[in-house]
Amino acid sequence: MRVIRGFCLSFCVIVMLLLSNGDANAGELAERLANFSQWEKLTDVKPATGDLVYPNWMAGKWVVKSTLVDLAAPLAPDIITPGFEGNRQYLNQPMDFKVKFVAENRYDPSFNPSSKLIPRTINQTLNQSPAIVADRAYNGLSLARAYLGDEAVLSVKVDPESPNRQITLLRGDKQLVSIVTARGIETTDDGRYLTTEVFQQLFQDGKKQTNPYFNNVESTTAYRLLSSQNPAKNLNNQNPIIEADQVTAVYLSPQDPNYFKAGSRPVALYRYKLEFRYSRNVNKN
Repeated sequence: MRVIRGFCLSFCVIVMLLLSNGDANAGELAERLANFSQWEKLTDVKPATGDLVYPNWMAGKWVVKSTLVDLAAPLAPDIITPGFEGNRQYLNQPMDFKVKFVAENRYDPSFNPSSKLIPRTINQTLNQSPAIVADRAYNGLSLARAYLGDEAVLSVKVDPESPNRQITLLRGDKQLVSIVTARGIETTDDGRYLTTEVFQQLFQDGKKQTNPYFNNVESTTAYRLLSSQNPAKNLNNQNPIIEADQVTAVYLSPQDPNYFKAGSRPVALYRYKLEFRYSRNVNKN
């Protein structure tokens, strides 16, 4: 089974937490991206509350080019996840899809935009500037259909009571439930906006009447704005306005016979390069 990523990606891909203060140039998230394939455990982040908030410069509709540039199975040949070898076919093969980032009026006054490590939840309605969040249903459907095909993916639904629970309905009475359990954010002096999101994936095949398969997935992404120009005034520019480096790590389920052998270590890692090209304002259909 392929991993469907969120910004979490989602977008994919796909986050708020309290992190202890530290050097902005040596934050945990930045270090993890720099140490691809050498991860030893899940990121130590706080439980997810509310939705993931993005910088204001990510608002709008974008065409994303996602390219798998590297993959690793740290515990191979002893442990290799199902689908890992099959995912090699996507290596260096760009995949295009659309995403939206929209205004959300709930806002937490604890947010400090000048902080290098940002505590943030969205759980109050206040008269403040709206936060920018992902359109999870739109983004999830766009991403899933890009990888699995239009006919294979019926719909993506987000729990109206929580943005952290998403269900992807697949043809053949199959469904994938993704639940965000923890998340975090960092900013750096070189202008990157880093996020991480840990979520549980539960895959169920209604026809086979078997126990659902589940695992833990972690997605860490560093976004960088390449142009300070207003995207709405730059529609003819074919160069990417935002670039991102994303790593998705897969951890075994406790039901897997190799769970204790793997311990806390990921069994598969995928690295993506993302390019966002501004499309149009989301208020225009």
